[in-house]
Amino acid sequence: MLNARRVALAASTRKLTAASAAKATTAIKAKASSVLLAQQISLSCHHRRQLHTPSSISRPVLCALPAAASLLATGSKRAQKVTIGRRNFSGASVHATAASPPPPPPANSAVAAASELARTGAKIDVKKVLVVGSGGLSIGQAGEFDYSGSQAIKALRESRIETVLVNPNIATVQTSHELADHVYFSPVTPHYLAQIIEKERPDGIMLAFGGQTALNCGVQLDKMGVLEKFNVRVLGTSVRTLELSEDRDLFAQALKDIDIPVAHSTAVNTVQDALDAAQQIGYPVIIRSAYALGGLGSGFAANESELQSLASQSLSLCPQILVEKSMRGWKEVEYEVVRDAQDNCVTVCNMENFDPLGIHTGDSIVVAPSQTLSDEEYHMLRTAAIKIVRHMGVVGECNVQYALNPESLEYCVIEMNARLSRSSALASKATGYPLAFVAAKIGLGWTLPELQNSVTTTTTACFEPSLDYIVTKIPRWDLSKFNHVSRDIGSCMKSVGEVMAIGRTFEESLQKAIRSVDPSFTGFAPIAECIPESGAELEDKLRSPTDRRLFYLAYAMIEKEYSVDRLHEITRIDKWFLYKLENICRVHKALMQPHQTLQSLSRNDLEIAKRMGFSDKHIANLISSASSTRNKVSEDDVRMVRQQFGLRPFAKRIDTLAGEFPAPTNYLYTTYNAATSDVSFDERGTMVLGSGVYRIGSSVEFDWCGVSAIRALRQLGRKTIMVNYNPETVSTDFDECDRLYFDELSYERVRDIYEMENAGGVIVSVGGQLPQNIALRLHKNGVNVLGTNPEMIDAAEDRHRFSQILDQIGVDQPAWKELTSVADAEAFADSVGYPVLVRPSYVLSGAAMNVAYDAAALRSNLRQAASVSPEHPVVVTKFILGARELDIDAVAHNGRLIVHAVSEHIEDAGVHSGDASLILPPASLAPEVMQRVRAIGDKVAEAFAISGPFNMQIIMQNDPANPNGPPLLKVIECNLRASRSFPFVSKVTGTNFVEAATRAIVDEGVPEPRDLMQGGNVSWPFTAIKVPQFSWTRLAGADPFLGVEMSSTGEVACFGRTPAEAYLVSLLSTNGFRLPVPGKSVYIGMDDLSDPRIVQKVASYFAGTGYPIITDSEATAQIIAKANVGAKVISLDYDNRRTLRDEVFGNNIDLVVNLAKRRPGDKSDRNYAMRRMAVDFGLPLVNDQRCAEMLVDALQALPEGAAVAEYGSQPLNIQTPVDVKTWQQYLDMRSVD
Repeated sequence: MLNARRVALAASTRKLTAASAAKATTAIKAKASSVLLAQQISLSCHHRRQLHTPSSISRPVLCALPAAASLLATGSKRAQKVTIGRRNFSGASVHATAASPPPPPPANSAVAAASELARTGAKIDVKKVLVVGSGGLSIGQAGEFDYSGSQAIKALRESRIETVLVNPNIATVQTSHELADHVYFSPVTPHYLAQIIEKERPDGIMLAFGGQTALNCGVQLDKMGVLEKFNVRVLGTSVRTLELSEDRDLFAQALKDIDIPVAHSTAVNTVQDALDAAQQIGYPVIIRSAYALGGLGSGFAANESELQSLASQSLSLCPQILVEKSMRGWKEVEYEVVRDAQDNCVTVCNMENFDPLGIHTGDSIVVAPSQTLSDEEYHMLRTAAIKIVRHMGVVGECNVQYALNPESLEYCVIEMNARLSRSSALASKATGYPLAFVAAKIGLGWTLPELQNSVTTTTTACFEPSLDYIVTKIPRWDLSKFNHVSRDIGSCMKSVGEVMAIGRTFEESLQKAIRSVDPSFTGFAPIAECIPESGAELEDKLRSPTDRRLFYLAYAMIEKEYSVDRLHEITRIDKWFLYKLENICRVHKALMQPHQTLQSLSRNDLEIAKRMGFSDKHIANLISSASSTRNKVSEDDVRMVRQQFGLRPFAKRIDTLAGEFPAPTNYLYTTYNAATSDVSFDERGTMVLGSGVYRIGSSVEFDWCGVSAIRALRQLGRKTIMVNYNPETVSTDFDECDRLYFDELSYERVRDIYEMENAGGVIVSVGGQLPQNIALRLHKNGVNVLGTNPEMIDAAEDRHRFSQILDQIGVDQPAWKELTSVADAEAFADSVGYPVLVRPSYVLSGAAMNVAYDAAALRSNLRQAASVSPEHPVVVTKFILGARELDIDAVAHNGRLIVHAVSEHIEDAGVHSGDASLILPPASLAPEVMQRVRAIGDKVAEAFAISGPFNMQIIMQNDPANPNGPPLLKVIECNLRASRSFPFVSKVTGTNFVEAATRAIVDEGVPEPRDLMQGGNVSWPFTAIKVPQFSWTRLAGADPFLGVEMSSTGEVACFGRTPAEAYLVSLLSTNGFRLPVPGKSVYIGMDDLSDPRIVQKVASYFAGTGYPIITDSEATAQIIAKANVGAKVISLDYDNRRTLRDEVFGNNIDLVVNLAKRRPGDKSDRNYAMRRMAVDFGLPLVNDQRCAEMLVDALQALPEGAAVAEYGSQPLNIQTPVDVKTWQQYLDMRSVD
């Protein structure tokens, strides 16, 4: 009987198994007649563990019903409840309910009825709902909350509920006019939210769609009594459940109450208690933090010394930590569960980490559905997840993470997120199940059977998704952008983005994902940066994970022929995954056989390679490496042969039903492991290339641009095709475009889709640098690239050609020279004087840009720049100290300027524009300067015949030959595409620049030119300021220094009546800044390039308002003394972590102001140590002198009696420093002709 029930439950899973993968690959092998590959490739599945799914894809399953089984809204028969008891390792019986094998999906009329029912309004009596956003993007909390928040607002609007959104992240789609009724660009803190609640009087509040920030604020608002005072109902999961899930000690106790195993752990609040707990538990231990996201403050400790250092830092960042026994090396598995208030449950997706436990799931390669779990393991964990969600009282979406012993059925719950999370976004995009939308509807009182799955339109939300493909997620790190950063990855997340790839086999899915992470990666293959010097170094790199471990695995398997058993012993990665990697390696080696040529490659050879996920470029590189120099093969050569063989990818649907029942979704991916496409290609749509993976320099702002372009095209009545592979984005939502390809943004794949769809054209200028880089190749190969001619794009990207054009049109620029040799570069630097700037071509966010102050630094920088863009020349430019920098964002049509905006940087030139604070309208520019900037924009638009968006950076300096005359304006950069500041200028001016640019690109409905800057006489009654969001706390060892290479991970922007007001509110919106507690100390540092006047101004203000001043050098104290301010000089031992915390807090340091301008060469520099200390101990840091000056001005301008409350303070009578206003209220304060 038990076996029969297991068979029934097995129908609830729809995953590709090792058996089915073996069956598919064996079929491929049977087609191959080539002796070459037949001898080299074995595609059998070596891993013979019995998996949890049958070899055929199962039918979709209904959700688990409550104890009193409810009748489905679709009219289907009552689902039979089956209860199965399993024994976990501790002997406790685990029970859950599951549905019997389901009937076919309901009739469309029934689903339509459910859909109409959901649109009639909320079942809970609410008329206005406050949605709390997540704020600026940071490591651990990124674009996934723009997606989830946008879906939540759509669900509320569909239910005819008035919406109020609080989110200072001005780059997000959710803060656009089309969604929320009222948008507040205000700090997401309890006191600002309290004031907004008092003003708006919402009936309900949603906390699950803004990440950890929103959750923490909701808990604080409840403790402060705000929600009770204003009768605000928490929709969805209750505050009590949120507290239970976030408090590690309470959570562990709750699970013990229902016999769910948790790791042996102890919650502590002091370092000594942590040491005592570890002594009882036994080393090694792991530290976890309460109320923290992305594993902030967590880590492993193998001994007392490591624990003391880690606990000191963790307790500086959060009030409570949990000391647990380490289970490093176990499997890590996640389940996404949805539950409604009537106790219906759905397990939407389960995911398995490629990496064993020990690496944060955000830094792990993740596979969905799980591939290595047995049937018993899968259902044991599924049962436990449902039991946990029900016991905790979750209403909405929930993520449960497990550690599973690979040698037994022993498991432990790691944590639970009772909110939408990064994993939720991945699960939603991987399955086609609209998790956030459904969770929002559940929060309004709807049940799963009553809700339609808006992706399929043929099933209800009570049907669990069924997958006939494999999804692979790989993180994207940008650690090379940071000086002194550790590349080790562990329990604290470091990645800045992630990619998602879809394939019919794991090999195909993995290789697509690797290429999506960075266009320089061709697939699972060694790279030059990951070639160890010895076998011992290789084993160390494999054993101790870094962001590059996957490439060390490739080197070990391909170059050193490590066996699967040996690699499993070193890495503890499951052998199933390693055997799959071995399959790739066999094809790799076969293509590198001596004397291999493209002509000798048979159709079967090529088909096998393509089905295994090899790109045309990868195949070309492998064949070329095996051939003589006279027979080099290009990517286009492989493409031509492939098409001659009739080998083209097929478009398949993601329909949540594994193709078993009709579901006309527009959600597609491409694969070579198919025989037909699921869609017809009878409409010539317009393709828009998205931004790809979020990384430093390209983030949510480009997703806003892509979504704005798609919406503009649809307004013009055009069919739209979006290509993107980022699961965090709104642009990959099913309802934003007519057809979505979740696929690579490579030259090969874009051409494939363009040719399949017979598209009318491609827009490359709204997705950042990645689409720009392939624009010229697409153009030269017959693709209709819309907008600005790619030849002109190439001219603007090539520093040498761009500078020549500026000379021709009479636009000034800093002195420059194209690099021909190191000797020539040194001669040029000597002639113009140091410092100089090394600027490579075709880079994003200042990659490899460096300032050289001497010849030795210049030589080093030239070597680094050449490795970034070897096909393009490098330009050396005179670097101008003390200049101001301006940004001009603009749109042109056929070379005529349509609209433009000018923003002013607070920081001096030399800080990357992505790390700079922007003021709009400019605070200090004379009308004459504004007019000259406009004239430069006119000239550049005409010279490059621009049709679409463009951005320029201009530096302004006093003329040394005429100090009292007009300032010099010099163009330092121009991008013929949308920039990261387009959302900012669009929302501040009230004019959507991307909508205007899209109309110009397609030459349809182009708006008439409009001067938003009012001829340079801008007199708006408000100012908006955009400030960067940094994630220094997560990047151990990284130097928090501002320079020419970008390092911020996000941005926020706020409005104010004055620049000072707007700047203060914007700073308070970032997650790393707060004002020091009155009476505590301010720690000030500087170097020989710092401006003494600013140091004195900062010290005078804080000393005058009751803050003792501390510094670490007598020289700095003497400079401060000239302002009649006394400063205490202390000597901190930065190398001794045991005593440093006591010294910092013993001296009551609560703000660090480090104004050093010279980037240090190593970690011994005291200014580096001071900045790093501030980050490590959670102290606010000001690291730019202009920003420090602006902060003082802002604090001095505060109204008398105003106060800024500390986060977590209880009193309700503490006011925010600025009265809150909606975005529209600010726009209504001014009129633009």
